[in-house]
Amino acid sequence: MALVHKLLNSTYILRKCLKPRVASCPFLNTRFADFCSSSLQKPVASPGTASSQRNTEGGLQGHHQSEVALDITSPEEKPEVSFDKAIKDEIKEHFRRLKDDIVNHWIGPEGRPLHEVLLEQAKVVWQFRGKEDLDKWIVTSDKTIGGRSEVFLKMGKNNQSALLYGTLSSEAPHDGESGRSGYCAMISRIRRGPFERKKSYDWSQFNTLYLRVRGDGRPWMVHISEDTDIIQRKNQMYSYFMFTRGGPYWQEIKIPFSKFFFSNQGRIRDAQYQLLLDKISSIGFTLADKVDGPFFLEIDFIGVFTDPAHTEEFAYENSPVLNPRLFK
Repeated sequence: MALVHKLLNSTYILRKCLKPRVASCPFLNTRFADFCSSSLQKPVASPGTASSQRNTEGGLQGHHQSEVALDITSPEEKPEVSFDKAIKDEIKEHFRRLKDDIVNHWIGPEGRPLHEVLLEQAKVVWQFRGKEDLDKWIVTSDKTIGGRSEVFLKMGKNNQSALLYGTLSSEAPHDGESGRSGYCAMISRIRRGPFERKKSYDWSQFNTLYLRVRGDGRPWMVHISEDTDIIQRKNQMYSYFMFTRGGPYWQEIKIPFSKFFFSNQGRIRDAQYQLLLDKISSIGFTLADKVDGPFFLEIDFIGVFTDPAHTEEFAYENSPVLNPRLFK
């Protein structure tokens, strides 16, 4: 409204002026006093009133000039985009990260002295204290195949946990191909090193997965994937169940790595293999209990630790018929 009033006021003064001096004012609404004719006589005012009017006119002129300066885009102020500089900066950053990795490798695992790593009994791998921690995870659902389930991930209360919530729907998509549906998942991103090289986790000195969660009583499936470059093994993972109690209280869940069973494309295989703890790529949580409705899972941290009371190496048996390669 102020802009419309300003334009109407300047147009009215232009019509009343006899000899407008347009050349002295490149914009219509900057200094509209210059458009008035010299034949118009200004009323004589007292010195105090004249000085106050000059101050007011000066303030208006400065205000209008500042508005005009904001509206003008100078060609010199345009940001310069240099793809060569961006590529050089990216290469320098990757070489810097490569240098840090080499230095840390000589110091010890993950840049720490070897004796500290060997004496370590517990370790927090993922925790949720800010948005940068959420960026390390991916959420997905059966919407990718035409389903109706929804899943979201956000920070919990006081930014001390991650809240995974949504709605599960087991209604199959009407595409004539998929006969089953109804899952929601949360998967950690694969770590990347210099030049986008994949980095794995080494949990070989630990024997138990340790989680602090709070759920709504639904059963979840915990998945662990190994680091591999073989395309045929991209759908292979190791899984185990996680049962939440529900209610307002946190629960600490401990799952030995020996309990994780081998599966391929969602099917448990008859031939079982032991999880290689020095080649861990990612971890994930999947809900697919076929109970339609809302759900939530709040996670404080995910870690690993060494349980001295657990001495089992592998919980599943194999036979020469099921897995002949182990008995050669």
